[in-house]
Amino acid sequence: MRSRGVFVLAVLLLLALAAGGAAAVTYPWRDRGTPERISRDYFTAWRGGALDRMAELVAAPPADFAAQHRALSQGLKVSSVALTPSPLVRDAGGRAHQDFKITRSLAGQVTWSYRSTLVMGLVKDRWRVLWSPATLHPALTGFAVWTLAETRAAPATITDGKGRALSDSGPLQPYIAALAEDLSDSEADTSGWAVEITEAGRTPRRLAVLGAAPSERIRTTLDRGVQAAAEKAVAGRSAALVAVRPSSGQVLAVADGLGGLSAFLGSYPPGSTFKVVTAAALLADGMSAGSGAACPGSVVTAQRTIRNAQGLALGSASLRDALAASCNTTFAQLAVEKLGAGKLAGAAAAFGFGEPIAPGISATPASFPRPGGGAETAEAAIGQGRVQASPLTMALVAAAVADGRWRPPRLVGAGLIRGERPRTRRVPGAGALREMMRAAVTDGTAERAGLPAGTAGKTGTAEVAGGRPHAWFIGFRGDVAFAVFVEGGSSGAEVAAPLAAHFLRTLR
Repeated sequence: MRSRGVFVLAVLLLLALAAGGAAAVTYPWRDRGTPERISRDYFTAWRGGALDRMAELVAAPPADFAAQHRALSQGLKVSSVALTPSPLVRDAGGRAHQDFKITRSLAGQVTWSYRSTLVMGLVKDRWRVLWSPATLHPALTGFAVWTLAETRAAPATITDGKGRALSDSGPLQPYIAALAEDLSDSEADTSGWAVEITEAGRTPRRLAVLGAAPSERIRTTLDRGVQAAAEKAVAGRSAALVAVRPSSGQVLAVADGLGGLSAFLGSYPPGSTFKVVTAAALLADGMSAGSGAACPGSVVTAQRTIRNAQGLALGSASLRDALAASCNTTFAQLAVEKLGAGKLAGAAAAFGFGEPIAPGISATPASFPRPGGGAETAEAAIGQGRVQASPLTMALVAAAVADGRWRPPRLVGAGLIRGERPRTRRVPGAGALREMMRAAVTDGTAERAGLPAGTAGKTGTAEVAGGRPHAWFIGFRGDVAFAVFVEGGSSGAEVAAPLAAHFLRTLR
């Protein structure tokens, strides 16, 4: 009887093991996988043109995922694709990224190579590709019609400020292409093939001219070392970092992982980084960094309830403390009850809001529509409501504090910029603002970001209707000012400021 019992138990164990094996086959979602395996499978599928398999490896692929790939292949008459991945890098927060080079043969005439980045992350405990159109090409923000046409225009060679060649691939590629298109000598007598895209609602853009000898060299204000540090800081993220020289307005770096020319053309609510402008208005109106400024957890002003993040309440504080801790209640209430819409709009104008800018390629100016009442003034004072800015224009805000003057940006020599250049203008309270922004780094919201000594800055978290908040950090150190923007990054202090720290440490 005992041996029979042992036999029955063994059978039951075998059945349980078999059931477990079947479960492993039936429920593959239990396997988290690894980013290395996901990237390997994705690149293998891409080389074989297996678009359905690629989509399976993507977290929430868009409905036109396959159509976007086919539009490129058909429009450019692609006959072969070669993919060369760089080593994979594991990032913090359950993310990883892998730069890669892609080379396509087009119409049997030319080859086209550029670099992009494959971003991966843990989604519902599984590693998946975090795809965006910029994965397909850094210039893309959505579906595009691609064309390949013969052209007589030769591309220019774009260099940094010291005459060193710049990479015409990766996140800088759309900017290099825009400069080459806008500034090249159109009378050059060399032939080539032009790669062009047309996205919905946008004018056609030329991304590359292939097979033609360079016609000229265009020297930019970019610095190759600063550019490399900026690209490393935001690699693998839907983010942008723009660095400028406060003393001149020269753009030193543009690392754009948002797609297209979003670091220059995008418009986003600046959130609490705009409190620098509101503080300037209060300083111009007679306050000082040490002036008393109440910071309750919530306040009702102009029938609008304003709350601080995470229930922050300092009680009695100074204006310096309120900026360092990013008190929404302080700046909203003072804007409504002390400044009014007119003085706040005047400070915004001093920082270039509403001023057309022409750095050498297209750029969207920062926008500050005059508030229509107290509630709008309260929202505008903390960078919400209808206030809009790009990473470029917020970098200029930081630069204006560092230098004491707002200066229009330029990406190329002044002689190459078409149209009238905006005038420089003095910003109010720059000395006190520098003190207050240093306090934000040493004692405030950016205290734990790991920023190197001598950095001054301001964090920002901008609410977005129906989406995750954007993360911002603007700041300066020495003669380098910058803005870091992370789309859907949730927290300026926890996400954007550490990226700024990475950037500044790499510069050393």
